[in-house]
Amino acid sequence: MAFHVEGLVAIIVFYLAILAVGIWAAWKTKNTSSEGDRSEAIIVGGRDIGLLVGGFTMTATWVGGGYINGTAEAVYVPGYGLAWAQAPIGYSLSLVLGGLFFAKPMRSKGYVTMLDPFQQLYGKRMGGLLFIPALMGEMFWAAAIFSALGATISVIIDVNVNISVIVSALIATMYTLVGGLYSVAYTDVVQLFCIFLGLWISVPFAMSHPAVTDIGITAVHQVHQAPWLGSINSLDVYTWLDNFLLLTLGGIPWQAYFQRVLSSSSATYAQVLSILAAFGCLVMALPAILIGAIGASTAWNETAYGATDPMARKEADMILPIVLQYLCPVYISFFGLGAVSAAVMSSADSSILSASSMFARNIYQLSFRQNASDREIVWVMRITVFVFGASATAMALLASSVYGLWYLSSDLVYIIIFPQLLCVLFIKGTNTYGAIAGYLFGLVLRITGGEPYLYLQPLIFYPGWYQDENNIYVQRFPFKTLAMLTSFFTNIIVSYLAKYLFESGTLPPKLDFLDAVVARYSREHMDKATLVKSDNIVLNELAPVNPRRSLSLSSTFTNKEAFNYVDSTADLSHAEDN
Repeated sequence: MAFHVEGLVAIIVFYLAILAVGIWAAWKTKNTSSEGDRSEAIIVGGRDIGLLVGGFTMTATWVGGGYINGTAEAVYVPGYGLAWAQAPIGYSLSLVLGGLFFAKPMRSKGYVTMLDPFQQLYGKRMGGLLFIPALMGEMFWAAAIFSALGATISVIIDVNVNISVIVSALIATMYTLVGGLYSVAYTDVVQLFCIFLGLWISVPFAMSHPAVTDIGITAVHQVHQAPWLGSINSLDVYTWLDNFLLLTLGGIPWQAYFQRVLSSSSATYAQVLSILAAFGCLVMALPAILIGAIGASTAWNETAYGATDPMARKEADMILPIVLQYLCPVYISFFGLGAVSAAVMSSADSSILSASSMFARNIYQLSFRQNASDREIVWVMRITVFVFGASATAMALLASSVYGLWYLSSDLVYIIIFPQLLCVLFIKGTNTYGAIAGYLFGLVLRITGGEPYLYLQPLIFYPGWYQDENNIYVQRFPFKTLAMLTSFFTNIIVSYLAKYLFESGTLPPKLDFLDAVVARYSREHMDKATLVKSDNIVLNELAPVNPRRSLSLSSTFTNKEAFNYVDSTADLSHAEDN
């Protein structure tokens, strides 16, 4: 394949436009945030993200390179088809459930990251443990989409994969480094616009290519391959349900999502944005579904691609750029490529920012340096943005099974973090002992279930297992959901058991080494008298909630607006008495 100067120019134009918007947003952050709130402005954008920008950036939580490419691939692959393209519906439902049940309690309590409630209730040790699967999910996701981007660009303009990955990662890291959430949010607007316009422009040209059969016919009839609508065999129903629940429920406990929730100007806005983003996810999936259907309806031996189809060449995962390259005019394919490149960066930048935010706040500040200045936290975030960006890039270039690692880490988010989030927000009485037990049980059940993508053989064989052509054992039983439910109920049972044993005197107080039951007012826990709780303080949702920083961990989650109100009321009463 020849080197395409036009394609390179198109990508450079797209990247420069995105970089310019990111730098402008960084300038906006610097000029609108006070010096004392700089770190919070980077993490949650000053909590003033409006409806338009918020809707775009919330949608971009999931609409990225993996979402677009993966949806097209699922529709194209024979034997799977649209029936197995679960991401659009799964992630849309995830946003709906997140908005209905999780956005309001998280936003109204003024948290800064997703891990704040865990450290508030379970202590900094448990926060550190939960940081591990959260970090793995964000990092492997960024690495996977950087890897996909390099392959996508190399398909169309024939440049070195490594160069394209490094340049894309540098640009995404650069504007995230200087602008934080503002840069991520405003570039998301540009990137989603590019995706929508670029792919929708490409669809009519690809559909009208002489080698493409009417997709209405190939949807239900076998022409070049099995119908692209697909079907679900009775033996695979439980696997389908397991994966669907993983996407729907496991799509909630991600810092990339809660970063948008916590940056909203109010809890009500956070709920509205989640619903709008769910609709946006469905709309943005439509061109990818059509491109996958076009790929399944094409006689590839009648195109410049060659005598064999992408499935035979094991290039099914690249069906979207292949359709752009071989079924569209040159200028259209380059424009579509720019759109896909933009899609990748819209996911990667938020993952890098999410990982650095959790580290700077929950690990560095709350666990080790509670008296750190705001300027120090900002520099820690900048350093970790660069480190995590470089790490994701290195994994994209060096790891042979990045996607397999991401699948496993996303499973851990679903199995470990989701049940813990349910407990910390909605189940009263859980404590650190239950959280650790649930964490360990879920982890063990997931690892022992095996992972075909990583060639990890199972230790526990559930009903319905079988061996594939590579002699890898595959589980049909929904063991991931079983592990999640086990983690959830273990947390509750062990928490209440520990509470009973200590409070009844069966176990002496000195054995409460985690200070989770007896020493409830220890340094590990927030002072209950100063906590903002939904049942004793009514928050004005239209007012921004800015957590107060001080030398003690106990005041980290204090709502100072509420106490300003109390102070002013007391002053007024004193004046009246005089």
